[in-house]
Amino acid sequence: MSDLKQEKCVPCHGNVPNITPEEIEQLKPQIPNWSIIEKEGELQLQRLYKFPDFQTAIAFTNAVGDLAEEQGHHPALITEWGKVTVYWWTHAINGLHQNDFIMAAKTDEIYPKIAK
Repeated sequence: MSDLKQEKCVPCHGNVPNITPEEIEQLKPQIPNWSIIEKEGELQLQRLYKFPDFQTAIAFTNAVGDLAEEQGHHPALITEWGKVTVYWWTHAINGLHQNDFIMAAKTDEIYPKIAK
């Protein structure tokens, strides 16, 4: 199994299948702090990151946004005082794809750089 942080997102269109439960089982250990939730019938990855203030939360939000643009895969971000909730899922397939796990791992990599 490859290191998700080293992977790049691949273009994903509506004809690509959702990730299988077996694939989720293999990939999930690389992103142990993420939850798999169901929202409006779609599986999504969710994680809450905590920060000492709003300015640091905004810096993290912007860093994740820059990463999303670079990879061509975009999350839902809720930024509040002292926290950011990140949701990854693939809109085109209404569920989870390997790209979401890649981006979750990359998001985890950003966190310690911002939250110091």
